[in-house]
Amino acid sequence: PSEFELSQNYPNPFNPTTTINFSIPLSSKVSLKVYDALGKEVANLVDEFKNAGNYSANFTAASNLTSGIYFYTITAGEFTSTKKLMLVK
Repeated sequence: PSEFELSQNYPNPFNPTTTINFSIPLSSKVSLKVYDALGKEVANLVDEFKNAGNYSANFTAASNLTSGIYFYTITAGEFTSTKKLMLVK
């Protein structure tokens, strides 16, 4: 990949599993987390060093999560991006 990219999750809205694709053009420490509307972390999907490439992470909502809007944020090197996802039960 030639640039950092965080794709919109698919499917969206989802229940209970969705896939998040991302690309990193250079090897770096990658963090991909899911937060609720109040900013509380509800899932840590990726937290490791990754080589340059295209990746996907699956998010399965825990049974204690309610329907609503959540946010997922990627941090890789100096790059940070956040997108919304919707859980419908």
